Amino acid sequence: MLVTLSFFNRPTLEVLENLMGMVLVHKSKEGLFSGSIVEAEAYRGEDDPASFAFRGRTKRSEMLYGPPGRAFIYVTYGIHHMLNIITEKEGFPAGVLIRAVEPREGIALMMERRKTNDLLNICSGPAKLCQAFRLDLSLNGAMLFSSRSPLYLKEGDRPKKLIWKPRIGIRKGKDKLWRSCVKDSPFISYR
Repeated sequence: MLVTLSFFNRPTLEVLENLMGMVLVHKSKEGLFSGSIVEAEAYRGEDDPASFAFRGRTKRSEMLYGPPGRAFIYVTYGIHHMLNIITEKEGFPAGVLIRAVEPREGIALMMERRKTNDLLNICSGPAKLCQAFRLDLSLNGAMLFSSRSPLYLKEGDRPKKLIWKPRIGIRKGKDKLWRSCVKDSPFISYR
């Protein structure tokens, strides 16, 4: 069953917790790719020093301001794509970075794209995930609650236990335990 728009229009940490175990699906010309979300982290508000919105509304942070339920895909280090999901009410900058998924469908082509046969290394990081699923700027703004969209979310198996840790790759805001992982999943990016 597809996730509805109202799912995203809630407090970001609540959305983050509920995203764990959901299935990310990309319907492309090459086939169907999917995976269960096992790791993600939240960014919210202009007072979050790790958020793009920390300096206010800019060209780079504009997508974080909504509307909710959209994909925010950006490029980091000039080469890596990253997938975020916009949350909360329109006008408030918030989103969830999808860090890792457990691959389900399209695994052979994902391995080919990632140039690896190691199942645990296909989608165990936000850039790896985007490379394996072939998520790029053409999907920026995709509605994640519509089956007509090439990129969407559907319900999956709720994990038994989550762990909460500091976010990764940031200098400020490390005190916030805004990274959620499925406990004991071998598919997360960092232990």
